[in-house]
Amino acid sequence: MQMGSRARMLLLNGLVAVLLVAGLVASAQAAAATSAQQLQQVAASLEMYVDPLPQMPKILGYGFQQGRVVPVNLTIGMFQKNWKFHRDLPATPVFVYGQCADSATFPGPTIVARHDVPLSVTWENHLPDHHILPWDPTVPTAIPKSGSGVPTVVHLHGSAHPPQSDGSAFAWFTSNFRETGPAWTQATYRYPNVQPPGNLWYHDHALGLTRANLLAGLLGAYLIEKPEVDGPMDLPCDTDDLHLVVADRSFNSDGSLFMNATGNDPAAHPQWQPEYFGEAITVNGKAWPVLAVKRRRYRLRVLNASNARYFNISLSNGLLPFHVVGSDSSYLAAPVTVTSLLIAPAEIFDIVVDFASSPTAEIEMINSAPYPFPTGAAPGPRTGKVMKFVVTANGPRDAPDNSTVPDREVPYANVASPGPTSATRYIVMYEYLTPSGQSTHLYINGLRLEDPVTETPRSGTTELWHVINLTGDNHPLHIHLGMFQAVKMQQLVDLQVFMDCMTAVNDAVKCGVDRHAVGDVVPVPDHEKTWKNVVKIPPGFMTTVVVAFKLVDTNQPYPFDATAEPGYVYHCHILDHEDNAMIRPLKLLP
Repeated sequence: MQMGSRARMLLLNGLVAVLLVAGLVASAQAAAATSAQQLQQVAASLEMYVDPLPQMPKILGYGFQQGRVVPVNLTIGMFQKNWKFHRDLPATPVFVYGQCADSATFPGPTIVARHDVPLSVTWENHLPDHHILPWDPTVPTAIPKSGSGVPTVVHLHGSAHPPQSDGSAFAWFTSNFRETGPAWTQATYRYPNVQPPGNLWYHDHALGLTRANLLAGLLGAYLIEKPEVDGPMDLPCDTDDLHLVVADRSFNSDGSLFMNATGNDPAAHPQWQPEYFGEAITVNGKAWPVLAVKRRRYRLRVLNASNARYFNISLSNGLLPFHVVGSDSSYLAAPVTVTSLLIAPAEIFDIVVDFASSPTAEIEMINSAPYPFPTGAAPGPRTGKVMKFVVTANGPRDAPDNSTVPDREVPYANVASPGPTSATRYIVMYEYLTPSGQSTHLYINGLRLEDPVTETPRSGTTELWHVINLTGDNHPLHIHLGMFQAVKMQQLVDLQVFMDCMTAVNDAVKCGVDRHAVGDVVPVPDHEKTWKNVVKIPPGFMTTVVVAFKLVDTNQPYPFDATAEPGYVYHCHILDHEDNAMIRPLKLLP
């Protein structure tokens, strides 16, 4: 019988995967295991608060011509280079973004875009033939037919853009576009920057490799300015406006990044584990850095870029409050003052801290979030620390601090009630375990990414999603293109009865969700009442979420075809969950 070209391709890919699995198992068995104690010893050898906090270089995503703002085209590459995470740690091989290898940084450069000014970016892959970290071909993964090359693709997280520029997990490409995924169509992505001003970030999104590629360093901040909105608030600006990209990492004694080479259940997955937790806390690519600040207000744009770790940050146990002015890519309706701030992976908070009122000269940013969150172990003496601020006196040449924490911000930020919606959906999160309790994979609605799309909202509408979490973890749910807002979190009663029914029939209505979602209601925190890209979904709860598939500030449809291929996705942003395989397709209809 003659074999067709598609069959030959599938057979070849299968053989490559089998060989890769065999190689991974052999290398994992041959390599000496790195113990948690060894990783903790390396982290403990690094003196805290000796490296100054760096700020990433900024790239303007627009230009000027005869005094007018005009679009530009950027080329940003991915490179392997060595990066110093700490004064006393050997240089670490990383994958990083930059306009050239010499200027590439961990995290990547901050891209500053202007509202309603489109930006075109050509993303180039200059990475080597082989990854610097272990990865697992037994989870759904981008695997080049040749067996070499690191697949990558860039997703601008929080952006409203056409599907072709979304960074589909199937639109991956290797160095010099030598091989491409089935959804790859173009090298240059177009970002219209039409949504409200706020904080976004860009990162890798290749199928099954997101956790490894981000751990290696493929991430960076992105913000959209809108002077007519930003300016009147008089928030701290210029050198008093800082990005803090927080991420945990573990290091081997030679300075290289540690990532487990053996899975929690090697019989199912030779490398994959359900969560990655590092022993060192880095901010802007430095382990436990220190920042000298004046006695004035500072704006801190805090991004949790960790694979799985939640942070519950405070300043020396509530010594100074956070004035929260924004979350993810939107301002709030009005600032909210808190003494601690729970930040999920991929979540961003925009805060103002007034160091003029500090009673001490040194202030630590500390972390109290258990890991896994919310029922895991408490952070230790090192993972419970993030960075230090050293407050210095204002000098005679320092400009006066004319910044404010505004009384009001934007009128479109929050929804008082769900109101009329075009559709109601039940989104259910499952985790699948071995008889001994080891996680093997996680699904949404019992389906894989490759299964047919079931979420098909109409472009320009608003929907109501009831997100049910039947796992033990809090999951940061992220949606591409749309914007979220949680309006209610209600505990499920008789949870085991409901879980047993859902495991059997996978239908919330047939399992009587109305009889089970009657427990305690936990209020949505005031500082999260805005349009977000990430919503926390607590375990054992049904979280009701308004989902807008339109521009929330103007209530207008997207000025591009959001219904085109390859569509979008929504997923858990614990990267280890996303890769295996808590991610589903999202297809907009006209």
